[in-house]
Amino acid sequence: MSKKKSLAAISLDLDNQWSYMKIHGDEGWDKYPSYFDIFIPHVLDVLDELDLKITFFIVGKDCENEENRKYLRMITERGHEVGNHSYNHESWLQSYSIDEITKEISMAEQAIEETTGQKPIGFRGPGFSWSMDLLKVLDKRGYLYDASTLPTYLGPLARKYYFMKSDLTREEKKARKELYGKFSEGFRKLKPYYHDLGKGSKILEIPVTTMPLFKLPFHLSYLLYINNISGGLMKLYLNIAILLCKFTRTPVSFLLHPLDLIGGDQIKQLAFFPGMDINSDRKISTFKQVIGKLKRHFQLEKMSIYHKYLTEKLTEA
Repeated sequence: MSKKKSLAAISLDLDNQWSYMKIHGDEGWDKYPSYFDIFIPHVLDVLDELDLKITFFIVGKDCENEENRKYLRMITERGHEVGNHSYNHESWLQSYSIDEITKEISMAEQAIEETTGQKPIGFRGPGFSWSMDLLKVLDKRGYLYDASTLPTYLGPLARKYYFMKSDLTREEKKARKELYGKFSEGFRKLKPYYHDLGKGSKILEIPVTTMPLFKLPFHLSYLLYINNISGGLMKLYLNIAILLCKFTRTPVSFLLHPLDLIGGDQIKQLAFFPGMDINSDRKISTFKQVIGKLKRHFQLEKMSIYHKYLTEKLTEA
C-alpha cells in the first residue's frame, strides 16, 4: 500500500503592474495601470491544464476598477480562493499604527469580498512585511492564519540588489528599508507555528517555505533565476529542497508571483524588470516542471485546506 502524501500549499501574490512600478519608483504608477486582462486569463488556463486550485492573495486597491473586478471574479468562478494582500500594497506596513493597519486590512477585506464573493480568511503582507500589531488586528477580525514571513538570511542582499536596479529616491529607499526583511528573519521558525498574542489569543503563522537547514529560498522566482543559468542546476536545487523538507518533516508552502508566469513578451511595460527577459512560454514550461516534481511528493492544495491540515497536525503534536 502506497504511503499517503503530505499536503503542500500553492499560493500567488497577485501584485499588479502598478505595484511593481510603485516599489521600483517608476513614474505613472499612481495611474494604476493593470495587466489583469492579460495575466489572469493566462494563469487560470495554465492552472486548469494542471488541474490545480490555488490561493490568490489580492490587493484591495485593484478592486476599485470595474475592468479589474471582471477578471478578479474569474478567480473564484474557476474554483480558486482569495486571501488579503493589503489595500495599498506598501511594503512598510510594519511601520503603520494599529489604527492604520485596521483600516488597511478592513478596506481590502471588504473590497475583495464584494468583488469575488469570498471573504478572505488569510493574509500575506506585501514585501513579507508584518508586525505584532498586524497579527492582533487579523485575529480580532477573525482571520485564521498569517502567511507573511519568509525565513531567510538573504533579505538584505535582495533589498540591496533591488535598490541598485531601481529609480527610488533616498527618502523612498528609507521608507522601504525593511523590504524583504532583515537578516534576523533567517532565525525565524520554518515550520508553521502559533503566534502568542496574549490574553489567550493566538494565530497560526504559515511561513513561505525556504530550504531547511540553509534557509535558502526556493519559491518560483528563485528557481527561474537558477534555471536561467542551468536547467540541471535548477532541478538539483529543487530536489535538494524537497528532500530536506521531507527529511525534516517541514510542511511546504510554495509561493508564486505574476512575473514568474509571464514574460516581457506579453507585459512589455515591465520588460525592464529582473527575469522579464525570459519569455512566457519558457516560464510556463519551468512552472510545469516544478509543479510536476512537487506533485510527485505532495498533494497540492489551497491555503484553506492546508490550514486545516496544519491545525490538525499541530493539535496531534
